[in-house]
Amino acid sequence: MPNVEIYTTSLCPYCVSAKQLLERKGIAYREINLTSLSTDELNRQMLALSGRRTVPQIVINGRSIGGYTDLRRLEDAGELDRLLRA
Repeated sequence: MPNVEIYTTSLCPYCVSAKQLLERKGIAYREINLTSLSTDELNRQMLALSGRRTVPQIVINGRSIGGYTDLRRLEDAGELDRLLRA
Protein backbone atom coordinates (compact mmCIF):
# COMPACT_ATOMS: atom_id res chain seq x y z
CA MET A 1 0.00 0.00 0.00
CA PRO A 2 1.43 3.42 -0.92
CA ASN A 3 2.18 6.01 1.72
CA VAL A 4 0.38 9.16 0.57
CA GLU A 5 0.39 12.44 2.47
CA ILE A 6 -1.39 15.64 1.46
CA TYR A 7 -0.60 19.01 3.01
CA THR A 8 -3.80 21.05 2.89
CA THR A 9 -5.70 24.03 4.27
CA SER A 10 -9.39 24.13 5.05
CA LEU A 11 -10.44 26.62 2.35
CA CYS A 12 -8.36 25.27 -0.54
CA PRO A 13 -10.47 24.04 -3.49
CA TYR A 14 -7.45 22.34 -5.09
CA CYS A 15 -6.92 20.38 -1.87
CA VAL A 16 -10.49 19.10 -2.12
CA SER A 17 -9.95 18.13 -5.77
CA ALA A 18 -6.72 16.27 -4.98
CA LYS A 19 -8.37 14.34 -2.15
CA GLN A 20 -11.36 13.48 -4.35
CA LEU A 21 -9.11 12.17 -7.13
CA LEU A 22 -7.31 9.87 -4.70
CA GLU A 23 -10.57 8.76 -3.09
CA ARG A 24 -12.04 7.85 -6.51
CA LYS A 25 -8.99 5.65 -7.04
CA GLY A 26 -9.47 4.03 -3.62
CA ILE A 27 -6.17 5.40 -2.30
CA ALA A 28 -5.92 6.08 1.42
CA TYR A 29 -3.98 9.17 2.41
CA ARG A 30 -2.92 11.07 5.49
CA GLU A 31 -4.08 14.68 5.47
CA ILE A 32 -1.86 17.23 7.17
CA ASN A 33 -4.00 20.32 7.59
CA LEU A 34 -2.02 23.55 7.93
CA THR A 35 -5.00 25.69 8.95
CA SER A 36 -4.51 25.66 12.72
CA LEU A 37 -2.45 28.31 14.48
CA SER A 38 0.34 25.97 15.57
CA THR A 39 1.55 24.81 12.16
CA ASP A 40 4.98 26.46 11.87
CA GLU A 41 6.76 23.11 12.13
CA LEU A 42 4.37 21.51 9.62
CA ASN A 43 4.93 24.38 7.19
CA ARG A 44 8.70 23.92 7.50
CA GLN A 45 8.26 20.18 6.99
CA MET A 46 6.19 20.75 3.83
CA LEU A 47 8.72 23.25 2.48
CA ALA A 48 11.61 20.85 3.15
CA LEU A 49 9.82 18.00 1.35
CA SER A 50 8.48 19.93 -1.62
CA GLY A 51 10.41 23.18 -1.89
CA ARG A 52 7.02 24.91 -2.21
CA ARG A 53 4.85 27.00 0.10
CA THR A 54 1.54 26.43 -1.70
CA VAL A 55 -1.10 23.80 -0.98
CA PRO A 56 -1.91 21.16 -1.68
CA GLN A 57 1.43 19.44 -1.64
CA ILE A 58 1.25 15.72 -2.27
CA VAL A 59 3.92 13.26 -1.18
CA ILE A 60 3.85 9.65 -2.38
CA ASN A 61 6.21 7.16 -0.73
CA GLY A 62 8.41 10.02 0.50
CA ARG A 63 8.61 11.67 -2.92
CA SER A 64 7.04 15.09 -3.45
CA ILE A 65 4.99 15.11 -6.64
CA GLY A 66 3.73 18.70 -6.29
CA GLY A 67 0.22 20.08 -6.17
CA TYR A 68 -3.13 19.22 -7.68
CA THR A 69 -2.14 20.18 -11.22
CA ASP A 70 0.87 17.88 -10.99
CA LEU A 71 -1.29 15.07 -9.60
CA ARG A 72 -3.83 15.54 -12.41
CA ARG A 73 -1.04 15.57 -15.02
CA LEU A 74 0.34 12.28 -13.65
CA GLU A 75 -3.14 10.73 -13.70
CA ASP A 76 -3.82 11.88 -17.27
CA ALA A 77 -0.46 10.49 -18.44
CA GLY A 78 -1.09 7.14 -16.73
CA GLU A 79 1.91 7.63 -14.44
CA LEU A 80 0.05 7.99 -11.15
CA ASP A 81 -0.80 4.30 -10.91
CA ARG A 82 2.87 3.40 -11.42
CA LEU A 83 3.91 5.76 -8.61
CA LEU A 84 1.27 4.36 -6.30
CA ARG A 85 2.47 0.79 -6.92
CA ALA A 86 6.15 1.63 -6.35
